[in-house]
Amino acid sequence: MDGWNYFNYFTEIEEYFWKKRGSHLLVSPLDWAIMETWQKAGVPLQAVFKGIDRAFESYGRSRRGAGKTLKSLAYCTDAVLEAAEEAQEAAAGKPIGTKPKKSAEPFRREELAAYFSRNVRMLRVAASVHNGNPALVRLWEEADAGLQGCAALLELPASLDLEDLERRLTILDERIYAGLLLHASEENILRVRREMDSALAIYRRKMKAQQLALVEKQYLQKRLLEDFRIPRLSLFYFS
Repeated sequence: MDGWNYFNYFTEIEEYFWKKRGSHLLVSPLDWAIMETWQKAGVPLQAVFKGIDRAFESYGRSRRGAGKTLKSLAYCTDAVLEAAEEAQEAAAGKPIGTKPKKSAEPFRREELAAYFSRNVRMLRVAASVHNGNPALVRLWEEADAGLQGCAALLELPASLDLEDLERRLTILDERIYAGLLLHASEENILRVRREMDSALAIYRRKMKAQQLALVEKQYLQKRLLEDFRIPRLSLFYFS
């Protein structure tokens, strides 16, 4: 699978944005949601960097940018997507070459086993804390079993199929999120949605409808997982 260096995708974007800002501030939940939409869309890091550069240049030339600096990645969304489209068009024009040789497995199996084990422990802690909600406990027990099945694959002597492993983990992530939307309390979800609407208020007009919908989904997912202390299971969050 191409681009497995994306396990540090978010950290590299964070650091690049910090350097452009000239200050080391915590990235907001909104910024994380935006980065996740780029990651899921397969936007290359170089396209993200180019888009951030363009957004800073554009903001610096604008009236509101006088003497100020960008506070959120939300201002960069259009520029990043444009840079991604340009990169895709440029790649389409390149001649087809020979397939690259298979490289060694990018992750050590011992490290992956430790990653799965840590996530299993976090799921079990969440299950014990929220044992008053049987539906959520059952959901996390199923995810626990799924992770143990993934860990068993690491013991096989055959070459590790990372694409298939990532599919399994993504399915577990999606089931957990769907379960949280279904079984978390109405008050909990309402509070997160109010927080999200407040964070997005000044950016709604700038974002396209499709991009806005993706950001809203990622924001809601991230905050619900944080509230219940549930880890992301995908290899993109392995480091």
